Amino acid sequence: MIGICAGVERAALGSWELETNVTPRTYTGAVAKAGALAVILPPDDAVAQSPDQVLDLVDGLLLAGGNDIDPSAYGARPHPQTHRTRPERDRFELALAHRALERGLPLLGICRGMELLNVALGGTLDQHLERLDVHRHTPAAFCDHEVRLGPGSLAARTVGAETTGVRSHHHQGLAELGEGLVASGWSLPDELIEAIELPERGFVLGVLWHPEEDERDRVIGALVEGARVKEVAS
Repeated sequence: MIGICAGVERAALGSWELETNVTPRTYTGAVAKAGALAVILPPDDAVAQSPDQVLDLVDGLLLAGGNDIDPSAYGARPHPQTHRTRPERDRFELALAHRALERGLPLLGICRGMELLNVALGGTLDQHLERLDVHRHTPAAFCDHEVRLGPGSLAARTVGAETTGVRSHHHQGLAELGEGLVASGWSLPDELIEAIELPERGFVLGVLWHPEEDERDRVIGALVEGARVKEVAS
């Protein structure tokens, strides 16, 4: 069972426009393809106060992409280009991430999820990248580029190579790394951090690209395998 944190968006549902819990089907499809069941986790302040009641139900946690994290979560003022924040989602996901790390639960952060993992461990974000030649954030479009991965890193072992093609869509990145995190992937040619991990802590990985948008990408499958191995070991 892989828990996937849902976003919150105002969306049209038939004749209605409503606040909606949103998860792209590419995430659930990738989890299913890897042989696991996906459980959608909508933001809930009660769960944020007691995350074990949800984490007891899953074998791995996926922090999905989405809107910008509220800068107050890492002690910063909003940049003019920071927008569409959802503090209730931040509270929920930060609580789940903290407790998942304490429990040693396999954890994968994708795009916003990688940024959330960094913030959960005390890191900060660059709220608007000025060098967007590689990381274009054209609405509704992904950018294809290359990433190099540290030899022997979890990221490289997961991908199965030290360079890989990825699909990206973001306008933010990491500034100061959170406690214990190491950078293990960098975009080519501009060297922006594209992967982070916690060495010696099982499967804890963040990637700035979108593996759910590429059927050949092995990252989500590696989360499922990490969850399966931990379940067998326990």
